[in-house]
Amino acid sequence: MRILAEATLKKFYVLHPETETGIKIWLRKVKKADWKQPADINEEFTHARPIGNGRVIFNINKNDYRLVVQVNYDSGQVFVCFIGTHSQYDKIDPTTIWDY
Repeated sequence: MRILAEATLKKFYVLHPETETGIKIWLRKVKKADWKQPADINEEFTHARPIGNGRVIFNINKNDYRLVVQVNYDSGQVFVCFIGTHSQYDKIDPTTIWDY
């Protein structure tokens, strides 16, 4: 998969160093992936939660941080929509957020 707004994730883990390992693992796995449907994501990320319309929520650092992405299965692209703390996530609508 091709990740769009990857630089956003790098900036985030510079500000939140405790997330660096988790984000780098996520990036490595996603780049190797070839997702064709939401079930493919759950094979690699068992705690990922597809929420419809291509949106998927991932836990980073065991649910301390949330990552929301938009997956375009046809083009093989993953758009970073939001990354933040659990409390920041609670204040957004993951189905419509486009922070990046």
